[in-house]
Amino acid sequence: MPPVDRQPVPDMLRERSGVVREALGRLLTAPDDPSRDLYEAMRYMVLGGGKKLRPVLVLLAAEACGGTAEAALPAACAIEMVHTYSLIHDDLPAMDNDDLRHGKPSCHKAYGEAMAILAGDGLLTEAFAVLAWPGRDPAVAQRLVAELAEAAGPTGMVGGQVADLKAEREHLGDARLLETIHRRKTARMIEAAAAMGAIAAGASRHVERSLRAYGQHLGLAFQIADDILDAEGTTEALGKTAGKDAAAGKLTYVGCYGLAAARDRARVEAEGAMSALAGFGHAADVLRDLARFVVERTF
Repeated sequence: MPPVDRQPVPDMLRERSGVVREALGRLLTAPDDPSRDLYEAMRYMVLGGGKKLRPVLVLLAAEACGGTAEAALPAACAIEMVHTYSLIHDDLPAMDNDDLRHGKPSCHKAYGEAMAILAGDGLLTEAFAVLAWPGRDPAVAQRLVAELAEAAGPTGMVGGQVADLKAEREHLGDARLLETIHRRKTARMIEAAAAMGAIAAGASRHVERSLRAYGQHLGLAFQIADDILDAEGTTEALGKTAGKDAAAGKLTYVGCYGLAAARDRARVEAEGAMSALAGFGHAADVLRDLARFVVERTF
């Protein structure tokens, strides 16, 4: 029988993100030594807001495979640390130069540029320490480390950011380049979140491939929806500066295709995500709900 009265996605995200925040708070407890200020800056960003989509997806993917959220929690914390480091560095004057993140001053505005760079560095390196913690299955830890490193590195998120900066600097408007940028910059990390949930749960490679496909489609749907919100939303609702991408001449789905066509593309990607879950049955209903939410959200 299908489950009834599933929790609305915003409530589910709020509840699961609270679990992730508690775990991150424990992992990033500030020592009583000179690095205390650094930990304060790291905690300011990683605990300070956001939907926590990537770590929650790790937990949901693990559960859809028959695993537990508890076993997947270290992987969820690790991916959120890497994502947060990327936001800290993206907001710097040398990159996107944004003063707001999650509705409050970005890390470099609150702590200065040097501390922001170091806070990002600290979160990036700590993420891999969390995955390699003694006592974990070495084979599982190795696969999780490799997955996150590949997703975050030169062929993934970092490479996507380089291509994004190049497109902005050289005023490029190619739709194929746009797709390449966001498959790397956004979708690859969301794909990794789904895959890491499968790995943490000990799922088969076939199941992992299905969740990878789900994550790739979900990531593109999320990015297109973000571009739409940047064009239509308010700074107060988004928690970051609205309209900044267009003002900076960034390559976006709205800029390339227009609002109506961008909405259509977001829906197509969400449908692709749900199609990738065809073999999962009702265990993946919450993931299907998440795909719908990603393109319907207003924040």
